[in-house]
Amino acid sequence: MQGVILENINSPEELKKLPISDLPELALELRHYIVDTLASHPGHLASSLGTVELAIALHYVFNTPDDKIVWDVGHQAYAHKILTGRRDRFPTIRTYGGISGFPRMDESPYDAFGTGHSSTSISAALGMAMASKLQGNTTRQHIAVIGDGSMTGGEAFEALNNASVSKANVLVILNDNGISIDKAVGGLSRYLVNITASPKYNRLKEHVWRKAGGDKKESRSRNFFSKTLSSVKSVLLEGSNFFESLGFRYFGPVDGHDVNHLVEVLAQLKDLKGPRLLHIITKKGKGMELAERNPVVYHAPGQYNAETGERISHHDSNQPLKYQEVFGRTIIELAEQNPRIVGITPAMPTGCSLNLMMERMPDRAFDVGIAEQHAVTFAAGLAAQGMVPFCNIYSSFMQRAFDQVIHDVALQQLHVVLCLDRAGLVGDDGPTHHGTFDMACLRPIPNLTICAPMDEHELRDMMFTAQEEGTGPIVIRYPRGASIHPDWHNAMRHMPIGQGRCLTEGSEVALVTIGHVGNVAAEAVNTLQSKGMNPGHYDMRFVKPLDEKMLDAIAARYKHVVTVEDGCLEGGFGSAVLEYYQQRHAADAAYPVPGMVRLGIPDGFVPHGPVAQLQHDCGFDAPAIVACVEGIVSQNISSAES
Repeated sequence: MQGVILENINSPEELKKLPISDLPELALELRHYIVDTLASHPGHLASSLGTVELAIALHYVFNTPDDKIVWDVGHQAYAHKILTGRRDRFPTIRTYGGISGFPRMDESPYDAFGTGHSSTSISAALGMAMASKLQGNTTRQHIAVIGDGSMTGGEAFEALNNASVSKANVLVILNDNGISIDKAVGGLSRYLVNITASPKYNRLKEHVWRKAGGDKKESRSRNFFSKTLSSVKSVLLEGSNFFESLGFRYFGPVDGHDVNHLVEVLAQLKDLKGPRLLHIITKKGKGMELAERNPVVYHAPGQYNAETGERISHHDSNQPLKYQEVFGRTIIELAEQNPRIVGITPAMPTGCSLNLMMERMPDRAFDVGIAEQHAVTFAAGLAAQGMVPFCNIYSSFMQRAFDQVIHDVALQQLHVVLCLDRAGLVGDDGPTHHGTFDMACLRPIPNLTICAPMDEHELRDMMFTAQEEGTGPIVIRYPRGASIHPDWHNAMRHMPIGQGRCLTEGSEVALVTIGHVGNVAAEAVNTLQSKGMNPGHYDMRFVKPLDEKMLDAIAARYKHVVTVEDGCLEGGFGSAVLEYYQQRHAADAAYPVPGMVRLGIPDGFVPHGPVAQLQHDCGFDAPAIVACVEGIVSQNISSAES
């Protein structure tokens, strides 16, 4: 339900017409609207509740969209979207055909830069600031809103280092809520807590502020005292201020939920030039008691009761576990048997279920923060000393550690197990989070073994095999969501590397699949059999090495092969099969190369929406597979008759 103030705000121009005294009430209405809407239209709740006042203040003070705001990670930008002309469409967020859950440049001119992965905002804002400088625009403001844990990412430090010497007109707003998705970790987190909690600094700050006239705008001395505080801050904090040592003018900490004070501070900072950093303190889940108490759970809580905040569970105890839960339980089982096993995740312990191992074996499970590059090389270092690290990273985030996989793991043939969660289409998070490129990216790398389970039993077998001596670097990719069997706890056994399995023998057409999408193909096989057709079905299990003996047997038996994958067609699994057949035919002209059709994700970025709908759009859901095989059979009949 929209409040009486919010329902009249369709743009920042209308926001600016409000008296500043109305802004606290607007913040309440905006927060209630987010809570009410997401109760039945699930999205990222807690992060956006924490930035309501900041979004209002930014658009109230700055001249957007000419002034550029980059929202790091992007899931903290819901209030921003509502204030910039998307209020009425907000209930469509993350739904098929609706607005994105992240900023997108093609969605609104107010979305200055598309974000979905962390730690990019300062780099992007700095690039924009330098462009404005080169174009002769000296008045445009460039604001990077970073936080929710994303300051721990390496790119953020690289950008800070560059910005400090650029003299660019960039304002970094550090939204410090002490948490990302899970609790923030590492030295920077402790440093920010020390700044925030320093009793000496905060007592002096409060005393000086009162003497300077507090929040009264007519106080001329306040600017002087603010500068004085900045100069003595480092002494009071018993060491140099990290950001000021890099060349930033540091301001804060400031209460990020005092919207009127934020407006005043931002108005002052707007007139300053060069690199500046404003440190604000916010509470993730602000305004919703359960979200404030449980920010991890309410990061993306699904459906909940808007009045009470209680989550609405759709879990059926008879349903299979999610793949990530199977991973979390299996790694504990393996680690209890193998003392060399350790677990690693870059800031996603709850999402990937490594939190289970962290609770059971805290000395052997590591959350390294939002730092995928570091996670992989950290794993390599552990492996170099004889440990067996299971490094669990979401597939789309693994893209950020491509060089480390090549240089630090594969080149040195270190025994690192890379578990790629959320492989394939992930649904409502959309193109920034779909894990569609991992097979094509990793397949060319020497020394890697790449596999994908069709169900949770195969996942457990692959994890068991991966930890065995002499396996070398191995990648296991699996999707988001539920697995197949209610009884997930099979007795684990060794899986021969590079060996697939025949699920159904048939004639004329063979379906050759990799990973969980094989279950979609199995559904298609059942439909085709009911129609009197007899396709074969083969679960290859390994993208690299391919089961060449099985491919040879398929070529000898079938005239046509249809590969099915939940990854990009360009350079993916189907390409690997096609390349193998072409190489065999080049070496032996008598080799019976079957006709090939590849089904998967075409060349392009897939929007957000239900996975089944996206598979349909991409042409590899069960009806599409059925239609493909029927077309091949029909064409063969027509050719035979002619």
